[in-house]
Amino acid sequence: VQLQASGGGLVQAGGSMTLSCVASESAFNFDHMAWFRRAPGKQRVLVARILRTGGTNYADSVKGRFTISRDSAENTVHLRMNSLKPEDTAVYYCNAVRVNSDSLTLVDYWGQGTQVTVSS
Repeated sequence: VQLQASGGGLVQAGGSMTLSCVASESAFNFDHMAWFRRAPGKQRVLVARILRTGGTNYADSVKGRFTISRDSAENTVHLRMNSLKPEDTAVYYCNAVRVNSDSLTLVDYWGQGTQVTVSS
């Protein structure tokens, strides 16, 4: 499985940006897909997740500002980020998880990170 993330860059506070993650197979092959981020000097944390069913979860810090969506026809998950703040500056990572049918364990796949920098 390959995950290709794109869309990062530099934006001013209050601006918007969309990240995209293209998977090498259908998004429905995964239990869920998600975006994580790692800010300088901090651990990687969950930003948003979309389940196979279409349900979504968000970190409290981004609720109401970020939207995760899925374009299954193109095997793509998007993260629309509005009202960006300097504290949103981080490397953003695409993630996909599915259950190994033999071991019934979760298997994680990660894309390369994409830098998002929000200037004040």
